[in-house]
Amino acid sequence: MLCPLRTLASTPRGNRLDLFAKLAVWWQSTPAIDKTWLAVGIIGQLMFSARWIIQWLASERVRKSVVPATFWYFSLFGGLMVLSYGLYKLDPVIILGQFGILIYARNIYLLIRGEPSSTPPAMDDEAARATKH
Repeated sequence: MLCPLRTLASTPRGNRLDLFAKLAVWWQSTPAIDKTWLAVGIIGQLMFSARWIIQWLASERVRKSVVPATFWYFSLFGGLMVLSYGLYKLDPVIILGQFGILIYARNIYLLIRGEPSSTPPAMDDEAARATKH
């Protein structure tokens, strides 16, 4: 079976039609179950990546660095989907890379329990207090 990334890396710039032909052959020769797991992996990776956009937008909204609850949910569910894909592919790099799932789950547990956050003061606030004394 052809690997599309290896094909892409070895294809000269002027030969794009050949690349698309190779991708079409790869797609047609890939079993449906593999395509399904590929979709799970891609969607999981997109969710996992989207968490940074969520965090960035939330921080921009309040003009300071914050980590919204949605960040942890996207981290957990995206990580679980990528882990599922890694288990299907039996890829130890992907599997071990999802160790953070435990941390994401713990943070969601703390959010659900309603524990007040104990955010340390910003460095600027500490520096300001130090100069007043």
